[in-house]
Amino acid sequence: MTTISTKIPDTLFLHAKSIADREEITLDQFIALALTSQITSWETGQSFAKRAARGDWDKVREILAKAPNVEPDVTDAL
Repeated sequence: MTTISTKIPDTLFLHAKSIADREEITLDQFIALALTSQITSWETGQSFAKRAARGDWDKVREILAKAPNVEPDVTDAL
């Protein structure tokens, strides 16, 4: 484990402490969970960006052109 020291606004600290108390976890656990969530969010965004860069709109149009132009089944209609 690594120990870090950081400065955060008092209001943010109090809010985080309040949530940790309410959830009956330590502030350290809450901060680790929040950091994990944020890292996951950023990594997911990066993953989508990489996949989007590999996309090929011409290929999409080619695939969609093969789809029949019919009304959806009644069970699929909005």
